Amino acid sequence: MRHYKSFVALGDSFTEGLNDPGQGGHYRGWADRVAERLSLDEPALRYANLAVRGKLLDQIVAEQVPVAVEMAPDLVSLCAGGNDLLRPGSDPDVMAKKLASAVRDLRSAGADVLLFTGVDPRDTPLMRRLRGRFAVYYLHVRSIADLYGCRIVDQWSMQGLRDWRAWSPDRLHMNEDGHRLVAARVLDVLGVPFEEWRKDWPDRVVDPRARRREDAQWIREYLVPWVSRRLRGVSSGDGRTPKRPDLAPWA
Repeated sequence: MRHYKSFVALGDSFTEGLNDPGQGGHYRGWADRVAERLSLDEPALRYANLAVRGKLLDQIVAEQVPVAVEMAPDLVSLCAGGNDLLRPGSDPDVMAKKLASAVRDLRSAGADVLLFTGVDPRDTPLMRRLRGRFAVYYLHVRSIADLYGCRIVDQWSMQGLRDWRAWSPDRLHMNEDGHRLVAARVLDVLGVPFEEWRKDWPDRVVDPRARRREDAQWIREYLVPWVSRRLRGVSSGDGRTPKRPDLAPWA
C-alpha cells in the first residue's frame, strides 16, 4: 500500500460531493472521505478538489486537468463524461479520445490515476434508454485504464448503488450512504483498509401508489427544472468555483 502525500480530485457534481452534506455550506462526498482516510496514514497529506457540478468532459479537460498537472500530485482521481452522456448526440468514441489525452497528460506528470465507470442505469426509467451509450463509454474507460496503467473504480458492479436508498430525491446524485459506499470502493482499489463497500439493503415493500406519487413529484421538482436548464443552455455550475482549489493540508 502506497502512502500518498498529495491527492487531487477532478470532475463534476459526483466528485464535488452532491448531495452529501458537509461543513461550511459545502458538500462532503466520497473524495473528501477518501482524503480523510488517507490522512490517517499520511498526516501531511495535501488535498485539492477542483470538481464543479454540471461540468462537461471538455470543460474538465480544459479547466481542471492542466491545473492538476501543474500541482504534480501523487494521486489524481478523474471522473468525467456523465453529463455529456445525458445530452443528445454525445459520441462515446469521441469522448474516449479526449479522456485518453487527459489521462496521458496526468500519467506523464507522474501521478497515479483513478478512473471510474458509472453506475448501471438500467433501473432508472429515463436513463436506461441510454444504457448502450453508457456501456460503450465505460468500456473505453476500462481500456484507457489498462493502456495507461490506471486504477479503475467499477461502480457498474456495485449492487448497493442500484438501490434508491443510496440516492438523494433528485435521483441523479448520491446521498451520504452512496458516497460512503463509493469511498469504501475507492479505498479498496487503493489497498487501504476501510469499510466494506458491498452492501445488501434490507428488503422493503413499496406501495405502487406511493411510487407513482414519488415519480410525479420527481418529475415536477427535478426533471422539469433540469430540462428547462438544458433548453436555456444554463448549467448548475455556472459561476461556481471549486470548493478546494489549492493543494493544501487536509487538516
